[in-house]
Amino acid sequence: MRRRIPITVIFVVGQFIAFFLDGSISQILSGTLYRYPNSLVPALTLLWLVLAVFFGDRKKLHLGIWAAVIGFIFDMYYTGLLGVYVFIFPLVIYLCQSVYQMLPPNFMSGFLVYFLGITVWTTLGFIANAFIGQTSSSLAQYLVNTLAPTLAINLVFMALAYFPVASLYRSHRR
Repeated sequence: MRRRIPITVIFVVGQFIAFFLDGSISQILSGTLYRYPNSLVPALTLLWLVLAVFFGDRKKLHLGIWAAVIGFIFDMYYTGLLGVYVFIFPLVIYLCQSVYQMLPPNFMSGFLVYFLGITVWTTLGFIANAFIGQTSSSLAQYLVNTLAPTLAINLVFMALAYFPVASLYRSHRR
């Protein structure tokens, strides 16, 4: 008889894989992703959390707590500025949970919710950086050169990951 790995373990391992893939993809493809004037920011960490909102057991996975933990680690590892993503990740997860509950559970609803999540995540990050003087971009530059390309790449990632992750979570419900 085969022992099954609990979904909570799969979630945590997947979260850290997504976290490190964010940085690895950014580093390996930096010449393409960050070619002036555009920035395509991969958000696989957020994608994994949002897919857990869609398919996982919210009470068993404790997504709000994990969003804060991964936000803290994200701040320490990638930004060096503590406090920004500690609040942004849980806020986006809460928003995605709230909106997704009002919609029928299907791919298009998930696509819309992830679109909203990436928009809020990127915009709050931009506002925080503008507030502390880390960016000098105008709102128009941000919308055209950062938000639009970031949405494009992350929605492609979401389309590619949606069904495999759905089947992963579905196989652990039985």
